[in-house]
Amino acid sequence: QVQLVESGGGLVQAGGSLRLSCTVSGRTVMMAWFRQTPGKDFEFVASTTWSGAFINYGDFVKGRFTISSDNVKNTVYLQMDSLKPEDTAAYYCAAQPGVEGLKSPRQYDYWGQGTQVTVSS
Repeated sequence: QVQLVESGGGLVQAGGSLRLSCTVSGRTVMMAWFRQTPGKDFEFVASTTWSGAFINYGDFVKGRFTISSDNVKNTVYLQMDSLKPEDTAAYYCAAQPGVEGLKSPRQYDYWGQGTQVTVSS
């Protein structure tokens, strides 16, 4: 059984940084971060495999976020810099056993509980 546990969310001022962590138990191949605001669909943030392949970012990222993985700690990170108020959302870690549809939430079988990121202006 695959389980994902996120941490690292919180309140930060615009221009600040946060690092989200997602610790994984079980076997997965593709890892991703999505975010969601109330009443809206999941928005793709970033993806990677455990080997560092298939790294992709959502168009809005524009070099501000970095996804990375630590195979020893079974943890995927999302370093978020230059945060903006519009980055305020619940951030979710997701995983799939393959590499299908990297940016589509429907391709991901496993999800964490989410961690809230709030950026104040």
